[in-house]
Amino acid sequence: MPSENVFEQDFFASLYDSVNPWSASDEFYFHRALESGGPVLDLGCGTGRLACRIASRGLSVTGVDPAAAMLRVARSREGGDKVRWIQSDGQSLQLAERFQFISMTGHAFQALSTDEDAVALLRAAARHLDREGDREGVPEKDREGSFVFETRNPAARAWLAWTPERSRRTVQSPEHGRVSVFYDAQAEPDAGIVTIREHYSLLDTGVEKVGSNRIRFVEQEHLSGLLAKAGLAAANWYGDWHGAPFSQTSKEIIVETRRADE
Repeated sequence: MPSENVFEQDFFASLYDSVNPWSASDEFYFHRALESGGPVLDLGCGTGRLACRIASRGLSVTGVDPAAAMLRVARSREGGDKVRWIQSDGQSLQLAERFQFISMTGHAFQALSTDEDAVALLRAAARHLDREGDREGVPEKDREGSFVFETRNPAARAWLAWTPERSRRTVQSPEHGRVSVFYDAQAEPDAGIVTIREHYSLLDTGVEKVGSNRIRFVEQEHLSGLLAKAGLAAANWYGDWHGAPFSQTSKEIIVETRRADE
């Protein structure tokens, strides 16, 4: 069965929230956004669930995503009118506004398959960070904006679990009813590239679809080099969504960055 890009088709966008429910990672970003006081920029906002939740607490939020299908879901969801939505890839984003908190969630950073794309995205994030240094009542260390994102630690080899036997499950979709989903993945360890095929069966109608996406894994040391090229510096490295320090055995590489001193 031929596959389609999972981020560019309405069918896959309509299933995204059912297959990827609110989780500890969303809580992590949600609370840090609230702590920042805004404004907030959600890069790779997808279906807009996190952006809308943040906006519901009164913060100014801008959601950016290159996929029109994802943004159609975002604009139509409850609270979607409280967020400014922009269709753009992060690399070419040019806004006049500066942000106190920028996030890139859902392992969206791994969709950047080359160092050039990754550095372009990181530079764009750096350009959009708030650099106000004299905001009344704010400690000096917190006056500059932060950009926080995550990527899977290649040492954990997450792709080993993306097999039909280990990944098969059934979810309930408000639009499609019962949906069976499983993954298969092909890894190119030397290049750090994994191609994932996502198999969906709508159990109540018999419809079957296959989507695909291609992601890249980078090690912490390599990521540090990319940050430096983009004019960013890591303020904190975390290894899980509870804030534990990163170690070589962590499943996640979660990094909080700020603009590097010039």
